[in-house]
Amino acid sequence: MLDNQATHRNADAVRALREHGCWLLCMPAYSPDLEPIEQAFSKPKAQLRRIGARTFSDMFTAIGAVCELYAPQECWSYFTTAGYVSD
Repeated sequence: MLDNQATHRNADAVRALREHGCWLLCMPAYSPDLEPIEQAFSKPKAQLRRIGARTFSDMFTAIGAVCELYAPQECWSYFTTAGYVSD
């Protein structure tokens, strides 16, 4: 999945990825409502504020625990809500 960053539209990069069996899904122009990552990031940002991680070590530890905040179904629902999953 690629956003609209210019480096993601590089013809050589696209060719190299396709030669290795990858397929590309380009996302629509930016809209927070359609960005699963925007929905997902609200949770760790709130967690970091809640625990008050202010040092590098505290931040590193907190970020390491981020995956524990999400259930697989929750992640799937971010993509479904954003319209990336068809029924």
